[in-house]
Amino acid sequence: MIALSATVREEKGKKLNALREQGMLPAVVYGAKVESIAVSVDAKEFLKILRESGETGLITLKGLEEEYEVLIHDVVVDTIKGHPIHADFLAVERGKEIEVMVPIEFIGEAPAEKAGAQLVKALHEVEVKTTPGKIPSHFDVDLSALVEVGDRIQVKDITVPEGVEILNDLEDALVLTQEQIEEVEEETASVDMDAVEVEQKGKEEDGGGSPEEKKEEG
Repeated sequence: MIALSATVREEKGKKLNALREQGMLPAVVYGAKVESIAVSVDAKEFLKILRESGETGLITLKGLEEEYEVLIHDVVVDTIKGHPIHADFLAVERGKEIEVMVPIEFIGEAPAEKAGAQLVKALHEVEVKTTPGKIPSHFDVDLSALVEVGDRIQVKDITVPEGVEILNDLEDALVLTQEQIEEVEEETASVDMDAVEVEQKGKEEDGGGSPEEKKEEG
């Protein structure tokens, strides 16, 4: 199992930036039987685990009063620099079922797309129910099954390991093919501003208004 060291922190507000500058990542641990604990972990180690195991890999969090088996539950990312600035760890109980999201990885190529069809990926993750040690890192979905326009791969087509239950509607589409939608540019009527100015000038020279308006004025 993957291990990650953590330390309890008391820093709040602006002090968190100083913590980040030291190469540490502010985080919090919580769970059904664990009160929220503010911690910090090594930012580089955390990023390595996140890249290798994502949010489905079980982690042993060490260095606290007791060890916790956790999942990366949520990550806040700096929108400019693109790196994590805060994380949530969900403490789980070994052997007890939990519900988590598992990503879909599309592999292969769709013959229908090569023939000019449009590929629509409807779902990028599915929700599963299983014990922490059996959480799949991802589900592979082979696009080579999409041969013609209108073909689709559904949730029920996923190969699910023993002890894992998918909670999505089994009839939901994961990916499908459809005819290419051509974008039609709407024609807009152009206005000749020179003609407008000439017409306006003619009205002004003529006293303005329609013949009926002039008759009423007279």
